[in-house]
Amino acid sequence: MSGGSVVVTGASTGIGEATATHLAGLGFDILAGVRKDEDAERLRTERIQPVKLDVTDEASIASAREEIEQACGGRLAGLVNNAGIAVAAPLEYLPIDRLREQLEVNLIGQVAVTQALLPLLRASKGRIVNVSSIGGRIALPLAGPYAASKFALEAVSDSLRRELRHLGVEVVVIEPGGIKTPIWKKGNAAADEMLEDAPEEAERLYGGLVDAVRSETQKIETERGLPPSAVAEVIGTAMTAGKPKTRYLVGRDAKLRAALAKRLPDRVMDGLIGRALSG
Repeated sequence: MSGGSVVVTGASTGIGEATATHLAGLGFDILAGVRKDEDAERLRTERIQPVKLDVTDEASIASAREEIEQACGGRLAGLVNNAGIAVAAPLEYLPIDRLREQLEVNLIGQVAVTQALLPLLRASKGRIVNVSSIGGRIALPLAGPYAASKFALEAVSDSLRRELRHLGVEVVVIEPGGIKTPIWKKGNAAADEMLEDAPEEAERLYGGLVDAVRSETQKIETERGLPPSAVAEVIGTAMTAGKPKTRYLVGRDAKLRAALAKRLPDRVMDGLIGRALSG
């Protein structure tokens, strides 16, 4: 692929914004899904047209589909499902409505948008790129809700790829490791809010683990994480390759974790993760 219209969901910040900018630079016309007017105006350029889109709202998806169809003339070159949130908490004290929210945004919303746009993608034998995570292969403590959504997105992507194979629509999964995006700060803030409402026993049982995980995520946000542009470049490759891979790992940490998980027994992985969070 070397042009055409591409929809990018969750384009207001982080990976989505970087992807919209990068794909526009590659010659694609970008329909950037955002929820806020101020983000729409900030993103608007000659090749980036903002589209108001809440992936959890049926009416918003229907309205966005009409706007997208008019803008692309009924033929869509690509869809990048990037919108997402991170909910983190000990599963014992996780409010079930927050688990539903996590799955609604990161999984059900992706499927709903894909369903709405598939006729346009089929018309041009377009490409679907689903932004997953190394968390879609390896579930870390306190990240159960997020990992569940990404494990499920991986499964949906596999099924969809096999369903669309004979129709000429490629489905690609992107699996980043630690990336410097606002999702970490938002996730930590949400976790603090949830733990405030948890019983005192939660602090005694999980406080040390919570502090260790929070310290790791802060290091990703400020030090170790790759810039969102690193993921955007891989998405660009996935969109333009003649025969794309089914999965792309992004970052040394993601590649190392994937290699270890493939070779080591679960109990050994448990010990390695535990030691990493206790030091």
